[in-house]
Amino acid sequence: MTEPQNRLTISGSIIELAQLRHTPAGLPVLQFRVAHASEQIEAGLPRRVECELQAVALGPNAHLMQGARPGDQLELAGFLAARSARSKQPVLHVERIEFMEGK
Repeated sequence: MTEPQNRLTISGSIIELAQLRHTPAGLPVLQFRVAHASEQIEAGLPRRVECELQAVALGPNAHLMQGARPGDQLELAGFLAARSARSKQPVLHVERIEFMEGK
């Protein structure tokens, strides 16, 4: 049996950035929202796709995101996890950030 997979790569623009904070253990954390828009092929036909996704960056990635601004374009990679024990809404836990400046 294959191991369960949980990997997501998405590009978009920052629409909201929270302030940098620290966990009780002292780990920096920064929450933000990303808007994605693209055209995908579904059942052989083009489809316009738009969504917003809640994301969180920890450690060095949180410091990297601290310098970002709404409207900045980026590509994110990471995994999805529930927001909390009470809310199963997915949040992207960012493991890789690439700013799309000049691309």
